[in-house]
Amino acid sequence: MFHELLRTWFEWVEVWGYAGVFILMAMESSIIPVPSEVVMPPAAFWAAQGKMSLSGVILAGVAGSYFGSLLNYWAARWVGEPVVRKYGKYFLMPPAKLALAENWVARFGTFGIFTARLLPVVRHLISIPAGVLKMPFGRFSMATLFGAGIWCTLLSWFGQEVIGSRPELLQSPEAMISVMKEKMHWFLAAVLLLGFLYILVLWFKKKDGVRVSSSVPS
Repeated sequence: MFHELLRTWFEWVEVWGYAGVFILMAMESSIIPVPSEVVMPPAAFWAAQGKMSLSGVILAGVAGSYFGSLLNYWAARWVGEPVVRKYGKYFLMPPAKLALAENWVARFGTFGIFTARLLPVVRHLISIPAGVLKMPFGRFSMATLFGAGIWCTLLSWFGQEVIGSRPELLQSPEAMISVMKEKMHWFLAAVLLLGFLYILVLWFKKKDGVRVSSSVPS
């Protein structure tokens, strides 16, 4: 069944062009886990063949990602935490995962949203805790757009570089996803390292703040 879904999504990009990229990336950023690796790379390849423009592909991807994230954000903000906790398990967000995501957003704020947008699996769900916690809409939008912009640009660039030399991958979405994940390992490692360094800076800042406050005479 998943193989058929991959084929269907893959064909949407080829047949529907920018609209297909927008719809699939909106789905990918909501509660429907469409692999972005089967959307942006082939679209970038076809852009290189003159069927679309690369900038248009990236813009469609970012717009779709933002739209899907907005659906999650406003839905979670509107229904509130009790409803999300009760029914979130049906949308890949059980209570334990929701609690972890809420702690992440509450602690790291805008940077936490930005970092999550660059990581597989969590990137399409991070908007839910942001909505539950009523994160300021402007900050949420900024982090989402920036993160989605980087992600879509990287996938498009990889699509041109990887599929450009191996067009046979267009015949096998599963093989293409596997190759893209192998090529993206270094980038994911860099994102995790950046997140770790940020957490380390926050820890030292908090520690220094406690030290200063304890040294001030009462």
